[in-house]
Amino acid sequence: MIESTSRRRFLASAASFAGVSTVPVLAGMAATANAAASGDYRALVCVFLNGGNDAYNTVLATDATSWEQYQRFRSSGMASIALGTPASAGGPLPLGLTTQQPGRSFGLHPNLGAIKALFDAGRVAIVSNVGPLVQPTTLAEYKNGTAQLPRELFSHNDQQSVWQSSRPEGAAYGWGGRLADMIAAGNSNNAFTCISTAENAVFVTGRNIGQYQMSASGVPAVLSMDGTLFSVHNHPLASIIGSASNNLIEKEYVATTQRALETQGVLAAAMATSGNGGVPAPSNYINPVTNVAAVNPLAVQLQTVARVIAARSVLGVKRQVFFVSLGGFDTHANQRTRHADLMAKLAHGLSYFDSITGNLMGSNMREQITTFTASDFGRTLVTNGDGTDHGWGGHHFVMGGAVRGRDMYGYFPAVGLNHAHDVGRGALLPNLAVEQYGATLGRWFGVSDSQLLDVFPNLVNFKTRNIGFMS
Repeated sequence: MIESTSRRRFLASAASFAGVSTVPVLAGMAATANAAASGDYRALVCVFLNGGNDAYNTVLATDATSWEQYQRFRSSGMASIALGTPASAGGPLPLGLTTQQPGRSFGLHPNLGAIKALFDAGRVAIVSNVGPLVQPTTLAEYKNGTAQLPRELFSHNDQQSVWQSSRPEGAAYGWGGRLADMIAAGNSNNAFTCISTAENAVFVTGRNIGQYQMSASGVPAVLSMDGTLFSVHNHPLASIIGSASNNLIEKEYVATTQRALETQGVLAAAMATSGNGGVPAPSNYINPVTNVAAVNPLAVQLQTVARVIAARSVLGVKRQVFFVSLGGFDTHANQRTRHADLMAKLAHGLSYFDSITGNLMGSNMREQITTFTASDFGRTLVTNGDGTDHGWGGHHFVMGGAVRGRDMYGYFPAVGLNHAHDVGRGALLPNLAVEQYGATLGRWFGVSDSQLLDVFPNLVNFKTRNIGFMS
């Protein structure tokens, strides 16, 4: 029993390390080459902003009352987007919402011009004040301790995990992976259902579907296929594959290594067969602080995602979930310049991906790919003089052809202190739960209402389970 348990634990760990499902991936590839017709394909792409994005500087309320409060708490330090009125140079880019919130007006950070263009075109929506919740919670319930709250609020690692899985650090699977579990039967090959370009991510780990981990820039040429096994027998891993042992753990290690290399070979071959979808490399973005052109790591990851999607028919997948990330959002210091650069990278990356999906292998795939942002938490309104501190709720973007864009979903709280959503220093008590956000995406993905309750255990506590931003 002890040896069997150790064997199972090792296999699970090794499969996760290898980034593959334990299902065979070579058999039947020719038969499944046309399994994922473009008209029956959908993908979710999570763009995780690591560190806690300052939502106050991303989507801004620009009506007179809100702007006065923003200037009061932000202009004395370096945490604001810039000094000046909303209409001045360097101020927020005005948004025209399809459904106006009475008496309010809004704008985007001045470096989000490319996202504003997508918003104006109807392909981006804003979902305001989203965050982890176990149940609908009022400020009074929060303060008097009667509400059941997410564990370890304001902690980076825990809240990253709660956002991705509804559980604190140490969670075994995430809601992206669980959504994939529900639709896996529609894929002929599940090894490439969940993919991360940002190393290990609980978001794309399911109970049954494992995550495949890729480098940000694609598939490295470790070993190539020659029709029998591997053509490069002097590679360091070849000795592992060729070793023989009666030890159960060593045998599993050999088998898992071989499966990982075979899977990598299949993906590399599929991407080559599709010509990488004709996906061009992204242009450099311009750092708004230094005015220097540089590589955008987010755009590079999204290029890889597009190239995998282009190989969907060869890979035999109809539904896929992707995880990419952009780091640097823990802006306790030097926020004005750091956040300006991050906003430029986000806008450049999303705009590039939108343009690619609009003509992927000659087809407009925007209707079939939905991209959305997530982050540890929002940040405080009150600054520490040079930056901002950990908050709770935040505002997020959803992009795609199936998005009901040019609008804002959810209530945008007052700007200031001592209001119904202020849990302290302007950190926002969310009015929309991550579960509601994820369930709206999951329904579009093709998961049934009853399955969504399994994916999101806390969803049963919320009356509104479809926020409405997906068509």
